Amino acid sequence: MSELSEAPELAGGPLDVMICGFPGKSMCHGGMGWSTVAMIRSGGRLALVDAGNFGMRKLILEQLRERNLVPADVTDLLLTHSHYDHSVNWTLFRHARIVIGADEISWALNEPWGETPVPELYVRALDDWPSCEKITDGAEVFPGMTAHVAPGHTPGCLIFHWRTEHRDFIFTGDAAKNRAELVSGDTDMTYDAAVSRRSIEMIWEIWRRRPGTVLVPGHDLPMILENGTTRYLGSRRAGIRAWFGNDMASVTEFVLSK
Repeated sequence: MSELSEAPELAGGPLDVMICGFPGKSMCHGGMGWSTVAMIRSGGRLALVDAGNFGMRKLILEQLRERNLVPADVTDLLLTHSHYDHSVNWTLFRHARIVIGADEISWALNEPWGETPVPELYVRALDDWPSCEKITDGAEVFPGMTAHVAPGHTPGCLIFHWRTEHRDFIFTGDAAKNRAELVSGDTDMTYDAAVSRRSIEMIWEIWRRRPGTVLVPGHDLPMILENGTTRYLGSRRAGIRAWFGNDMASVTEFVLSK
């Protein structure tokens, strides 16, 4: 996407961030659910890491068309966890192999209906879907990519560690939603802060193994480590348009791309 056009580390590589997540929460209207949707390629396979929320459906289709793709071209959908903003659009890619953690979907199926960010009926349908693959810790989910259970945000959250010839990539989902969580070790929306902290420590251990490793959070820009300090790749684009006037031509724009 254009917000990553200033990131030479990603140019021409196997990672294509179709939609970049945003590290924020609504103050008055519940969750925004602005999550990352990333595309990766290996050989003849094309995978998405997470599927976004309902509001992203048109945007996802537009992003695919810009790449001369349609949903049926996606061979693998790798879900970090079951919350609606990461999983609900699995139905767009129902012909793909859909990966989710076995512990995660087992937990999600037993969450109380109507009370959590789990999309109950979509999870129930996914559990029975013939192309759904429920995996455990350490499974290879894509060529060179290993899944690791990283609980805290949910009990069965997965992170994905992808080893390629030139660099590694880590997709943290909401085990570490943004840079603030990664750097501080403190987390928002966790069932156990200590468990989340241990998952973040695991993420850091993997991140430090290979210089130049790109970390892709669930709700933030990709980043790398330079001398032990995080550096964003690319620049952020985010905003809201509002109609406060008496006609549709009167538009107020709020830029959220600090």
